[in-house]
Amino acid sequence: MLTQAEKGKLFRALHERKHAFIIPNPWDVGTTRILAHLGFEALATTSMGFAFSIGKRDYTVERDEVLTHIAALSSATDLPVSADLENGFGDAPEIAAETIRLAAAAGVVGGSIEDSTGRPENPIYEIKHAAERVHAAVEAARSLPFTFTLTARAENYLHGRPDIKDTIARLQAFQEAGADVLYAPGLGTREEIAAVVRSVDRPVNVIMGRRGVRVTLSELSEMGVRRISVGSALARTALGIFLRAAREMKEHGTFTFADDAVSPKEINAMF
Repeated sequence: MLTQAEKGKLFRALHERKHAFIIPNPWDVGTTRILAHLGFEALATTSMGFAFSIGKRDYTVERDEVLTHIAALSSATDLPVSADLENGFGDAPEIAAETIRLAAAAGVVGGSIEDSTGRPENPIYEIKHAAERVHAAVEAARSLPFTFTLTARAENYLHGRPDIKDTIARLQAFQEAGADVLYAPGLGTREEIAAVVRSVDRPVNVIMGRRGVRVTLSELSEMGVRRISVGSALARTALGIFLRAAREMKEHGTFTFADDAVSPKEINAMF
């Protein structure tokens, strides 16, 4: 097994190449090992996918549960793992910093901090406070004895605020705060993605796997994107197939869904 220091260096190096890489999002140990077997170079956790896998709503999982989860995933593979740490599980910059230190102790070599408050009535932190939280997380990451890649997320588009100007201003503030990677999930068009990439000098993560969005790895790479994640899309795709199969049994009394099931032999070989 690689050491955490070796994983940290490998993960940072992936962002320094001239072409983008895909960082898919497993939600348990099994999917982690399957994705590693398929040859991906790094993995990222998904807070939503994990929440659904344990029967909880998104943003209702406690920090201790998340830390146990990311420890299990990072120990299940030799690949670098980056953790979805939501907003750091608290408003104060000090809490975001503590979350980074705890995530590192759990075995991951990267993590993201959002500017989302978790409160529907006021979903996004004021920009100055958001940048202070990122800065505290960055300082915690820099204090570690290995390379930890800190991703800062601007969440406007996921909360009904499709304001590209404000989103770019936030990403630039996070860049000034020292973030290693910048990420604005939910960008809707190629033009918005290109505008974000042009506006910053750090690697940009873009999320794909959203309904109706059809941009390829090579196209994103040509636009200057350096990392592509899929968030909860793999988990929701699996759940979508599960629901269709369950509804077929319940509503029609038939079992044709099994025609598309993967063979036990194929999965066994991956483990």
